Amino acid sequence: MQTRNLTLIAMLLLASCVAPPPPPAQRAAPVPPPVAATPAPTPRLSADWNDWPFAVGDWLYRRDDRGSIAVFGPTDQNAVVSLRCDLQNRRIYVSREATAPGQRIVIRTSSSMKEFVAKPTGGTPGYLASEIMPMDAILDAMAFSRGRILLETDGHPPIILPAWAEIARIVEDCRN
Repeated sequence: MQTRNLTLIAMLLLASCVAPPPPPAQRAAPVPPPVAATPAPTPRLSADWNDWPFAVGDWLYRRDDRGSIAVFGPTDQNAVVSLRCDLQNRRIYVSREATAPGQRIVIRTSSSMKEFVAKPTGGTPGYLASEIMPMDAILDAMAFSRGRILLETDGHPPIILPAWAEIARIVEDCRN
């Protein structure tokens, strides 16, 4: 019996001296061939502007000493479009960021369209602005448009804006 135990112990000792088998060699992941940088294709716009994507950004409303203003654009960047109620003159000004001179601003809604003379504001960055009387029907059309408003300016791409409550607030501020 002792011999049997000694044999068993000797086998265990020998087995513990053997190094474990090496782990299987890891294969390096194949490196994909370099891809040439290609610019993203410009999306093709359908003939119906109601199918075009919205401009990037949100509306933000605030009041100041001159009246109220609603600005649209990406957060923490210059406004792409603004609507201002100038209380002293009882006028609403629509302006859009513009790098090239333009002669007009066209506003299209789900129910109407109106063209306005545009003038540069003289600031940096540059904007083109149009003056709108507070009782102009285009303002109601903007406030009640079915979800979107198209703003066109000579020499610039069109802008599709969401028809949010900030537009109606500007109009109400200048009418009251």
